[in-house]
Amino acid sequence: MMHPAGASPAPRSSRARWLAATAALLMCLGFVALGTWQIYRLQWKLALIERVEQRVHATPAAAPPSAAWAAVSRERDEYRHVFVQGHYLDGADALVQATTELGGGFWLLTPFCTVDGATVLVNRGFVTPARPKPVLQAGAVCQPGGAATTTTTTTVTGLLRLPETGGGYLRNNDATANRWFSRDVAAIATARALGPVAPYFIDREADAGTPPAGTPVGGLTVLDFTNNHVVYALTWYALALLAAGGAWLLLRRGAGSSR
Repeated sequence: MMHPAGASPAPRSSRARWLAATAALLMCLGFVALGTWQIYRLQWKLALIERVEQRVHATPAAAPPSAAWAAVSRERDEYRHVFVQGHYLDGADALVQATTELGGGFWLLTPFCTVDGATVLVNRGFVTPARPKPVLQAGAVCQPGGAATTTTTTTVTGLLRLPETGGGYLRNNDATANRWFSRDVAAIATARALGPVAPYFIDREADAGTPPAGTPVGGLTVLDFTNNHVVYALTWYALALLAAGGAWLLLRRGAGSSR
């Protein structure tokens, strides 16, 4: 192909540099957006940690009654310091596999009949595999006023938790075989024919002093919120600087070659 005298085609290398510089600038903008998003995530996480700390150390309040169950939410209610009064329902326990600072074993979840006749699952604490398996009994259903028929009323204090549905990592709950890998309130309630239950469970707090041997050990709730958002933000911003630097070098080289 012939070109007029004194004119020359745009070098392909120059066009490629402009395309590469444009792509680098777009990447820079994308990395800046991701870094800024991590800053927003950091603010959200810090607010969450502060909110949970305030709830955990607050004076215990009555757990949401059945009339308020529909309004229970993770954002507003999880880790609230609560208490319930009533009695445990014997014969409907569930052992949920657990790994704690005390080693491997189980969480002992027992239905609790409150004084107003509602049923709440209580995580009574950690038990070792040596503990005898609970003997299941039919008909362990809470009835309104049922707590009044017992000689004593028990007060359970702990942290309100939201259910862990489905199972554990690569392991599904098996209600038929009575194998539980997560504290799935609805599934346990169905398997035990408990009827309506609260849409939460309570992690019982630790006993005062050393608990008797063989009894569930409460107070093992782990409050550990991963907070790597600063590292992520710095990483994205560093990549943005590298992309911007690459674009500048490409444009500088193109400007130098055009002289």
